[in-house]
Amino acid sequence: MHEIALRFADIQKRLRAAALRADRRHEDVHVLAATKSRSIDQINAAIQAGVRCIGENRVQEALPKFSALLPVSKHFIGHLQSNKAKAAVERFDCIQSVDSFELAQQLDRHAGNAGKRLPILLEVNVADEAAKSGVSPDQAIPLARQIVALEHVQLQGLMAMPPYTEDPEAVRPHFRTVKALYDELGTLSGVNVRWLSMGTSQDFEVAVEEGATLVRLGTVLFGPR
Repeated sequence: MHEIALRFADIQKRLRAAALRADRRHEDVHVLAATKSRSIDQINAAIQAGVRCIGENRVQEALPKFSALLPVSKHFIGHLQSNKAKAAVERFDCIQSVDSFELAQQLDRHAGNAGKRLPILLEVNVADEAAKSGVSPDQAIPLARQIVALEHVQLQGLMAMPPYTEDPEAVRPHFRTVKALYDELGTLSGVNVRWLSMGTSQDFEVAVEEGATLVRLGTVLFGPR
């Protein structure tokens, strides 16, 4: 578990350097630990090292872990099925993978029943990949305009996962596309932009250079599964 603390310290150095290259404040960039398939001990080690936000892909895998974790903000980052929406609203602090008005309406209803206002992000399928969920870039702002009318969810930004590549520079144009949408989103009334969630273990430094405020890191933090 000491290795996780060392990896997190190295990540922080790399984040600071990337932010400096982009003339940004490194304090504005946060790490989300992607904890799918990770043990409670691993996750708690990351929290003890300084991680303040975790992300889970599956509701049924995540919920049994939560009671054993140290205090931490919990984000849902996977594809959310309708029959899991109620449980996700009740147990997560943010849903990053909203990709339709119908899902936003479900979350709004469950959040209202739970007496909370739920932060959400729009998931953008930046390359329109058939195998991935998410709204197409040209539909992101129209969908945002619909969502801001809902009472019990609060749209706080965007999440994106560009096509996988071994070359981080190859995804830079995709990050720029999402950043432009994020900037446009910030001009809409009723939107409180906070999170631009993009960048994973292989490309997070490029994502920071292009404006990410939240990077989702698994392998680079925890090591191979």
